[in-house]
Amino acid sequence: MKPPVPHVPAGEMLKLLDELAAYSAQGPGVTRLLYTPEWQGVQHFLQERMAGLGLEVRMDQVGNVYGTLAGSQVSDKVILTGSHIDTVVNGGRYDGAYGVAAAVTALHYLLETFGPPLRTLAVVSFCEEEGSRFPLTFWGSGNVTGLYNGKESIDCADVNGITLAAAMAACGLTGNEGLAAEAAAGLEQSFWRNSSPVRSDIAAYVELHIEQGIILERTSRKIGVVQAIAGQRRYLVKVGGTANHAGTTPMGLRQDALAGSAEMLLALERSALAEGDPLVATTGRLEVYPGTSNVIPGEVQFTLDIRHSEAGVLERFCAAVLAEFAELGRRRGLTLEVQMLLETAPAPMDQELRAALEEICLQQEKPYLSMVSGAGHDAQLFAPRCPAAMIFVPSRGGISHSPGEYTSPEDLAAGLEVLTAILYRLAYAEDT
Repeated sequence: MKPPVPHVPAGEMLKLLDELAAYSAQGPGVTRLLYTPEWQGVQHFLQERMAGLGLEVRMDQVGNVYGTLAGSQVSDKVILTGSHIDTVVNGGRYDGAYGVAAAVTALHYLLETFGPPLRTLAVVSFCEEEGSRFPLTFWGSGNVTGLYNGKESIDCADVNGITLAAAMAACGLTGNEGLAAEAAAGLEQSFWRNSSPVRSDIAAYVELHIEQGIILERTSRKIGVVQAIAGQRRYLVKVGGTANHAGTTPMGLRQDALAGSAEMLLALERSALAEGDPLVATTGRLEVYPGTSNVIPGEVQFTLDIRHSEAGVLERFCAAVLAEFAELGRRRGLTLEVQMLLETAPAPMDQELRAALEEICLQQEKPYLSMVSGAGHDAQLFAPRCPAAMIFVPSRGGISHSPGEYTSPEDLAAGLEVLTAILYRLAYAEDT
C-alpha cells in the first residue's frame, strides 16, 4: 500500500516552532542549554502540548520526552521520530527544534486523519545533542542507545563546576541517588535505580532536520535524502622547531615551526581537493609559541577535523596526510606529535527507508538529492541498532548555529509532508 500524498496543514508546526523559540536565555538567537530553566520550561511545555493532542506522554531518567500513539496490532515495537531540543549558545530556532515540532504535528495529523496506527508511533524530544553546556554530546540519544551508562554524570561538569548529576537532580531527575557513595566505594552497580533509559523496542528511527549546509539551496532541491552521516577524525597536531632571533638567524638555518605548519596545511587542502566530495578537511584552531613578532616560532599546535562517509576512504586519507606531515617535518628538521581527539565511524542510513523516501519525493513532486551529512546527528547512534533515516530541508545560505539560521515556511512544510508520508507507510500501511 502506497502512502497517500498528505496535505498536512503546516500552520500548527510553524506556530509550535515560534512557541519553542520563546524558551531561551537572554541574548541573540536561541540559547537553551541542557538542564537550565529554559530547557526545563520547553520540555514541560512539550509534555503538556503532546498530552493535549492525545499522545501518551512520559519523561525518562535523563529528561528525554516521549509522546506515544499505541499501535492497534503491533504495540511492542516503536516507530520513533523526533530530534533534540537543546541549542548551541546564540543558536537558531530550527536546529533540532524543527524535527521535534514537525514530528508532533505529523503524529497529530495522522491521528486526526486516520485514527490510531497499526504499529506504535512515538515522537521524542531528546534532552541534548549539542554538547554546549557539558563536554559530551548526544547525552539524550546516547543514553537511549546504550552509548552511555549514566556514570559519566559524576565526573562531567560544566564551566562552573556543576556536574551532570547535580544538574539532573536540580531538575528533579533523581534516578542517581547514592551513586557518588557507590562510586567512591568502587562498587560496580548500575547508575539507574529502577529502570534504564536504554530502549530495545525501536523498530525504526526517522529524523527531519535542516541541512545546515548550502548544497540543497545551490542545487534547487526541496529535500535531501541522507545516504550516510560522515565518520569523523579529530587530531591535535604539535609541530616543534627552534625559537630564535628573527633578525640574526639566516633563512636557510631556521627550524620554523609555523612555516612548516603552513606547508602541512596547504598539503592538507591540496589532498582534500584531489580526493573530492564528500571528504572535507578543516583546521579550525592554530596556536603559535612564543607568539612574538621578532621571534621565530618554536612550536605550533593545530587541530585537524577530517570527515567522510566511507570508513575505508577516511582511514586511507588520514594515514596518507599524517605520513606527508611527517615527511615535511623531517625535511625541515621539525618534530611532529599527533594526538587523536575523536574517532567516530560513518553511519549509513537504511537502504529501504532511503528508497521509500525517494519514492515519496517523486509522488509528491518534490525535487530531492541523495546526499551525505557532514554534520553529526542523533540518527547516527540509531543506525547500527535499527533502520534509521534522515530527511533534510534547505538552510538559507548554509547558515546554522547562528541567529541567522533560516528555512522558508514552504521548505519547512515540504519536509513535514515527506516525514508524514514515511510515518504513514511505516505505521499505518498493511504491507509494511
